[in-house]
Amino acid sequence: MTETPSPLTEPFRTPRLDAVPLSVTHAEEMAVVLSDPALHTFIGGGPSSPEALRTRYERLVAGSPDPAVSWCNWVLRLREDSRLVGTVQATVTGPDAEIAWVVGTPWQGRGYASEAARGLVALLGRHTSVSTVTAHIHPGHAASAAVARAAGLTPTDEQHEGERRWRLTLPH
Repeated sequence: MTETPSPLTEPFRTPRLDAVPLSVTHAEEMAVVLSDPALHTFIGGGPSSPEALRTRYERLVAGSPDPAVSWCNWVLRLREDSRLVGTVQATVTGPDAEIAWVVGTPWQGRGYASEAARGLVALLGRHTSVSTVTAHIHPGHAASAAVARAAGLTPTDEQHEGERRWRLTLPH
């Protein structure tokens, strides 16, 4: 019997993107993708150096110190030219997954984040016991709200650290 790959490590594809499990080796290229300070307007912080990203990616790849929590991270490779354009992630705790996405400024406005978020939600729904998907979105971030909506999430009345929670209950 062949073991099915865990969704925590499984690559997935969308019409234009390959979502590849995060590796420390992605740090240098991702530092360029994430280098625009405007990307941090709503999430805080600023662009990271390749060295800082490498350190962060080492922690992410090692996994959560809490065995009840899974950190799932993918880089998004545009198949057309084999370039990295962003990331998607899911933090899975039991039946709940919190998702997030970021696409580098040069590739924004082309639907890549929506496509990747839909692919991630589909993956979580197919291969895990996840029943609820949540995203936290700054109320002023219309583009992220559009991505959440495209992935099937709807806004709730709940706020967390100044961000609105968006939620999707997956059919099982």
